[in-house]
Amino acid sequence: MADRRAAVLLDVDGVLNPVRRVHRGYRRYRATPHGVTFKLWLDAAHGRLLRRLIADSGTELVWASYWCAYANEWIGPRIGLPQLPFVPIPDRPAGSGLSLGAWKARHVALWAGKRPFVWFEDEPDVTDCLMTEQNIGEHLLVPVDPLVGLTEDHVEQARAWLAGPGRQSGGVDGAG
Repeated sequence: MADRRAAVLLDVDGVLNPVRRVHRGYRRYRATPHGVTFKLWLDAAHGRLLRRLIADSGTELVWASYWCAYANEWIGPRIGLPQLPFVPIPDRPAGSGLSLGAWKARHVALWAGKRPFVWFEDEPDVTDCLMTEQNIGEHLLVPVDPLVGLTEDHVEQARAWLAGPGRQSGGVDGAG
């Protein structure tokens, strides 16, 4: 049987890897998935914040990023996260007519189904795109400024929403 706990979906670029170094806690890394070099700003404090959120809320942490399984190799170990499941988000085909946010939203909706979820995401059109998806469970999109990245305030928004009735067990349906 599929896991029906609420999920916390986590983007990488713009969320864990902001456009610029925000404070001293960030360290510079290089990653080479697919042989392409990426420069990353990562902060180990994010791993601690997210692990505490998951432990306190009884939810499941899931990558929701184009990094897919590569996030477990290049991102998670550097911020102290264990191996996580991921939403399979394939490369967006050229000429699809969909924005990055719409493409990601479609795949998140397919993966989540009626399962409740929180999604930390920086694509500006994801909220509108999720609203057009059919049969999607209750959810909270926490918009993250890609210049700043994930903050404690974002995590507290998620914590408050997840404390709602039935969300840890996946017992609530409907759009949020």
